[in-house]
Amino acid sequence: MGETFRQLGHLFAQSIPTVIFVFLLGVILDRLFFRPLDAVLKQREEETLGAFDRARELSAAADAKAKEYEAEFQAARQEVYRRRESDRRTGLQEREEMLSGARARAESALKDAQAALHAEAESVKQQLTGITRSLALEVTRTVVGEATLRGPEGGAGR
Repeated sequence: MGETFRQLGHLFAQSIPTVIFVFLLGVILDRLFFRPLDAVLKQREEETLGAFDRARELSAAADAKAKEYEAEFQAARQEVYRRRESDRRTGLQEREEMLSGARARAESALKDAQAALHAEAESVKQQLTGITRSLALEVTRTVVGEATLRGPEGGAGR
């Protein structure tokens, strides 16, 4: 067993420079390679997360702008509908006023025509009355005149 310990001691002594070399290599790699690499990876992660955060912020801002534009668009659409309705009402009111004016003019013209017709009818009645009287007188003269021309003998013989 003593020999085994001695061989192990000898192997241990021979491995010390290798262990020191591996340890130094680990320290050198850590300082020269792993720490800068870790710093670059952390920076990259921070920038990536920052970019994601900025993208979320920009997306939220874009959504807010889209909602704002949609609200403005709706307001503009409502304004157009309100104006269209106002114009329609104005047009209907103007049309109603024109119809009322035309109706009033037509009624006035109808009343004037009726009054003129009534006046003309009265004039015609007066003319007819005058003509009727003159015809009646003529008929009476003709009938009475024939009786007077025939005399009493024409009337007594019968």
